[in-house]
Amino acid sequence: MDKQLTAAARRMDVTRAELKQMRAEGRVPAVVYGKAIGSVPISVDEKDLNQLLRGHHNGVITMKVPGQGDQPVMVGDLHRHKLSRSVLHVDFHQINMNEPVHAKVALELDGDSPGVREGGVLTALLHEVEIRCLPNKLPGSLKVDISAMGTGDSLLAGDLPLPEGVELKTDPHAVIVTILVPQKADVEETVDDKESEPVANSDVKLQEPVSG
Repeated sequence: MDKQLTAAARRMDVTRAELKQMRAEGRVPAVVYGKAIGSVPISVDEKDLNQLLRGHHNGVITMKVPGQGDQPVMVGDLHRHKLSRSVLHVDFHQINMNEPVHAKVALELDGDSPGVREGGVLTALLHEVEIRCLPNKLPGSLKVDISAMGTGDSLLAGDLPLPEGVELKTDPHAVIVTILVPQKADVEETVDDKESEPVANSDVKLQEPVSG
């Protein structure tokens, strides 16, 4: 576990004004939940948290919890501001390193698809999958090999090669990526009115037959 985060103690019954002041000082209110420690209200440094979220944020974190020492935790629910997308609150879950956990792992497309080279449109429908494994088996990401995909091909979640000890929890029939056949634009033929419609010549007059 190479990711670490230091938490500071805070009161649970803080007012909105106190929460606003806490965020203005660069601290994000949070709670750590766990069987062994119950629920512990904390705050974490906003910069440290954002740096962690930009990386492998679904992995195991060693958190220094006030009064509890180092605890293995994972990020739970994140509450973000609707406009700025800054984190307003985060839940952490204490885990047991000897018990399997459920986690979402990012997918990374890998390889050069012949279907794309031929003009196919690559469409990624899933960007992460849910897995179950022991905490120390959690992969940082899973590679999706598209090097054999032609136009019209699809890869399913069940096609993913998983590391030993990792179980897929996402529907195995869920489509991860597909190479769509390019749609040909309908070519409308321009019809020349002069060629398609008879033209009346007003200068030509038909003579009536002369009766004898």
